[in-house]
Amino acid sequence: MKLFPFSKSYDGITVLDFPGMELHPGEIYAVIGANGSGKSTFARILSGMLKADRCSKYHNAQAVGFMPQKNHAFRMSTRANILLGSKNAARAAELMNDLQIRHLEKKRAGRLSGGETARMALARLMMKHYDLVVLDEPTAAMDMESTLLAERLIVRYVRQSSCALILVTHNLQQARRIADEILFFHKGKLLEHGSVDTVLEAPQLPQTRQFLEFFGI
Repeated sequence: MKLFPFSKSYDGITVLDFPGMELHPGEIYAVIGANGSGKSTFARILSGMLKADRCSKYHNAQAVGFMPQKNHAFRMSTRANILLGSKNAARAAELMNDLQIRHLEKKRAGRLSGGETARMALARLMMKHYDLVVLDEPTAAMDMESTLLAERLIVRYVRQSSCALILVTHNLQQARRIADEILFFHKGKLLEHGSVDTVLEAPQLPQTRQFLEFFGI
């Protein structure tokens, strides 16, 4: 799968300048970088939620799934939020069990905690198959136990569906646990890209090393 070059500017200031790259099916790409480095802009453009400058095609994926930082809960039960018209009740039950929210299936989604809402949104996304999945800080509102459950499900979903998955995360340990490759963004540019071991253990650029040292890596 190809991601095509694109950029985004506001008031003449470029906030993202992406050169394009190739993604491989069944792999997870963790996007890391400081706040304001362009990570979420990158995710929103790939998902189609934000338009880039002078570019209308960002990838050659046929179907894209997106989980934003702020997840929407419709005014109905958790189970209905996950199904959203699908008749695959068995799949919904499986996902709720995997994410340990089966006991919440009849609860109004608007009354869920932030972490419960995130797990519901992840289950809703995984009801379908996509060529490309983009997750923007999917576990930020979850506790450690729920985070590990979500990570296991994400890895299994990617391997079984053979989609390519972009994971925007501030959690470098999470990137180490589940990513195949790392994309390091700095001031709107993709500065370093490689395997997890290469980028986290032997970064080539001083900006990458400085960022990792700040987090004690």
